[in-house]
Amino acid sequence: MLTAATIDRVVGAALEEDAPWGDITSETLIVETAIATAELIAREPGVFSGGEVFAAAFRLTDPRIRVDLIVEDGAWFDAGTVLAVVTGPARAVLTAERVGLNFTQRMSGIATLTGRYVAEVAHTAARIADTRKTTPGLRAFERHAVRNGGGHNHRYSLSDAVMAKDNHLAMLTQNGVSVTQALQAAKSRLPHTMHIEVEVDRLDQIEPVLAAGIGTIMLDNFALTDMRTGVAQIAGRATVEASGGVNLDTVRAIAETGVDVISVGALTHSARALDLGLDIRIDAGAQPA
Repeated sequence: MLTAATIDRVVGAALEEDAPWGDITSETLIVETAIATAELIAREPGVFSGGEVFAAAFRLTDPRIRVDLIVEDGAWFDAGTVLAVVTGPARAVLTAERVGLNFTQRMSGIATLTGRYVAEVAHTAARIADTRKTTPGLRAFERHAVRNGGGHNHRYSLSDAVMAKDNHLAMLTQNGVSVTQALQAAKSRLPHTMHIEVEVDRLDQIEPVLAAGIGTIMLDNFALTDMRTGVAQIAGRATVEASGGVNLDTVRAIAETGVDVISVGALTHSARALDLGLDIRIDAGAQPA
């Protein structure tokens, strides 16, 4: 969940980073009384995300700035669309411009890429989900963007669910205990509300994991033929997640194997910032003296 407190904390830090002692350029070139009007305009089509984050950059710079969001988060738009209008003291508008753009360009890029993945699997029941491969400190922003694009969020952090990968299983079974026994013992130490997911990379690993009553099984880097076999073998006894080798060229075929979830690290670690621009005009008589 992207909260107002998180937005203010992260955006405030970004503003301090960008103008630690003020915006010398604007303070030198723009008269203090100048008023600016700016339009956030799409240079290319996409999905909008980060409207409240964009607005916060201006609000935290100067509460006198007004930001009217024209397009809602999650809405598709065409090139040339006016997404928001900003009005207020020109110096402050110019100071906040880059930080506001950086966030919404990044978030809209993630939302747009997610939307493309979601469109590829729309004819199936598979969900597109993100991963923890997010920019440090920006997870709440980037995961909000994934939701705006029609995707779903995986576990938010290491504290939210148990996800046993190959190294975890190797350590659990190093004393000769079976995978099933090790997982059952782990379940007994957890509250009943805690979800457990286990990663497998071979078909013969599936039955021992199912025998432990695990909720989700991740088929990691499976070939399509093996993935279809794995889905049939699990037969609804657990949620099936596919991961590894997922891109826009492969995601449709992966979804058609019958998996329930497809996790895609590229949604956040490889999304390109969307081309959005802020066209600013200073009102008549508001030029430097």
